[in-house]
Amino acid sequence: MANYLPILIYLVAVIGFAAVSLILPHIVAPKRPTRIKDMPYESGMDPVGDARKPFDVKFYLIAILFLVFDIELLFVYPWAVSLLAPDGVPQDFRAAVLAVLLVLIATLGVAYLVAYRKGVFDWRRK
Repeated sequence: MANYLPILIYLVAVIGFAAVSLILPHIVAPKRPTRIKDMPYESGMDPVGDARKPFDVKFYLIAILFLVFDIELLFVYPWAVSLLAPDGVPQDFRAAVLAVLLVLIATLGVAYLVAYRKGVFDWRRK
């Protein structure tokens, strides 16, 4: 138990600091609400219209494509590092790993071409 005492002290200090940081401004800060202060902040511009308008589907398609290609990078990077590392992939399996990597990149290339042909990247298209 004595080994965990510094961790317990640190945990209590962190939780105490967080609690004081959250509670103290509500006690000490001046409270003078005005109409201007209660307005939502929109990058320095006055808000116009309703903020609850639905987004166009193209925004979601671009977000999904970004996630797909971002996740692809998470798969490609470790493969590339392990292929070049001397203690990574054994020499006998490097060709197979490289082939799988090329199949993944080719599949994503085809997915990119299909999305391009469908007009996902063309914002002006109706």
